[in-house]
Amino acid sequence: MNQINLETRAIEILEKKIQRIDRGDRSVYLVGPIRLPVNLDGETVHFKWYCWLDSAEMMEDTSKVVAHLSSANLADSQQSSVLVYGDFEESEDALVRFHSICHTGDIFGSKRCDCGYQLKQSMKMMVANGSGALFYLANHEGRGIGLFSKAMAYVLQENGYDTVEANEELGFVDDSRKYDEAIAVLQQLRKKPITLITNNPKKLDALTDAGALLVGRTPLWGDISDFNEKYLQTKVLKSGHLQAEEVSRDE
Repeated sequence: MNQINLETRAIEILEKKIQRIDRGDRSVYLVGPIRLPVNLDGETVHFKWYCWLDSAEMMEDTSKVVAHLSSANLADSQQSSVLVYGDFEESEDALVRFHSICHTGDIFGSKRCDCGYQLKQSMKMMVANGSGALFYLANHEGRGIGLFSKAMAYVLQENGYDTVEANEELGFVDDSRKYDEAIAVLQQLRKKPITLITNNPKKLDALTDAGALLVGRTPLWGDISDFNEKYLQTKVLKSGHLQAEEVSRDE
């Protein structure tokens, strides 16, 4: 098989898995679904994985998207993705979680926050529910300030600042995260109402303002310990997160 045929076959395979979502002067390119068996507490659970790329370039066909990859330096930045469980498109009751990337909590298992717990717990909730989608938002590290800035904020927190104060001292607002890309992908994947797993009313407002079909909210508190208790209290007292109910406390 010659090189041209190889390239043609690859394009034919890929074009069945790529969707373009137009957003005014930008486009979101969504690739998937891709089969992804996940180890969830020792059990293999099968999810469908999608990844998306936001771009100012309006690429009309799959061959142009592929040609763009090698020169785009995508490894220098992160792309977001969504992990779908069950019949997310058609099920009557689907859970959705907008999860902000947390390098320290999600990867290293840091107990300075509750992010790693929320990531795994929301996946378990979706499996128990029968359908759901976990949106993993890659440009949300440190509530939108980036990993290096988050490290500097941690230094300030170790010297008496709370989360909000540390971000503000570094020249950031408390929370600069945006959800418009994720909502556009959500609306592409599902037209029926969803229930959002969150403690953050700003996420509810973002969905409502975008006209998404939202029928309810499920809270997600847990894994409270001496290491993150102040952090969680600051979320409620300064960032407006909805009050935690009684949950188990891990010393």
